[in-house]
Amino acid sequence: MSRTATYNTTVAWKGEHWGHIAMGNGPEMDFSAPPDAQGHPGVLTPEDAFVAAANTCIMMMFIWATERYKLDLISYDCRAEGTRLIELDRTEIFTHLRFWPVIRVSAGAEEPEKVRTRIERALRSAQKYSLVANSVKSEIIIEPKIEVVA
Repeated sequence: MSRTATYNTTVAWKGEHWGHIAMGNGPEMDFSAPPDAQGHPGVLTPEDAFVAAANTCIMMMFIWATERYKLDLISYDCRAEGTRLIELDRTEIFTHLRFWPVIRVSAGAEEPEKVRTRIERALRSAQKYSLVANSVKSEIIIEPKIEVVA
């Protein structure tokens, strides 16, 4: 049987190109449009939030997958980038999201190639089960750097 869950945010305009967001889970912060769209530097933008949502969701699903595949995760760091296309009529879309995770896993007593295979499966599972990645039209590209530590 299917289930649903609801998440919420509240935004308020603060004047000029400033807004304030309160998230249902508690955090609050100011945001703006990006500087190239008459916004302000140094604060959250909707574009940053979009890329961050996908990056954080894939990371959390990777953590889940490492537990499922019994991997001894040492570290996970991931830089993500969203590429925005601006059409002639000024409509915009993120064409793709690219992720560069740097993953370190301990092999323990196992053969490193077997561990690497499970890491790659865990990454595929993370993408498959990521709510955010599954909810966007953008192409998702993951280019990992994997280190299996003996």
